[in-house]
Amino acid sequence: MSERKIRVLIAKPGLDGHDRGAKVVARALRDAGMEVIYTGLRQTPEMIAEAALQEDVDAVGLSILSGAHMALVPRVLELLKANGQEHVKVFLGGIVPDEDVPLLLKLGVMGIYGPGTLSDTYVNDIRTAMMAANAWHTLG
Repeated sequence: MSERKIRVLIAKPGLDGHDRGAKVVARALRDAGMEVIYTGLRQTPEMIAEAALQEDVDAVGLSILSGAHMALVPRVLELLKANGQEHVKVFLGGIVPDEDVPLLLKLGVMGIYGPGTLSDTYVNDIRTAMMAANAWHTLG
């Protein structure tokens, strides 16, 4: 029997044009055995939610350096819920002021990772969240 790979969508919402961090995260997740879909730059929340639905992902990683996280993240979460994807775990990478963290976590973000976060940290957090939610199962 083989285990179903965790499927993760990595997206760059908003107008931020810097995607090096998103690509580093995507590579680390892929190297950890996850299936990664990278949407590219300048995605709207609607585009991200639609891609998450079409790709049937387990998690969505948002990379935001523009400071627009308090507008973009709640909208992505709202759209995922509207699509019946409340089970999809959302994590955030980028520059997030400490005072914004509690509200983002309360809204449903599973983890927030700033520059310099070791890849093992978010890889393990995603795996733990998937196991806790029974989001990956054994295929026969």
